[in-house]
Amino acid sequence: MAASKKAFPLRLDPALHAAVERAAASDLRSVNAEIECLLREALGRRGVTLDPPERARRGRPPKESGDE
Repeated sequence: MAASKKAFPLRLDPALHAAVERAAASDLRSVNAEIECLLREALGRRGVTLDPPERARRGRPPKESGDE
């Protein structure tokens, strides 16, 4: 999943980064996830609709048929 995300450098004012970091901690998210969430919310307020983000699959992968 993570390989399908676009990576790029982002320069932020240190005070802005600190504020995002505090917001991320209060939401139990990483800074990266918080920035993505904030961008989605801001785009939504501007009327830009996006598909919901693809959630990472959790847990044990399904068994292959015939492995028993």
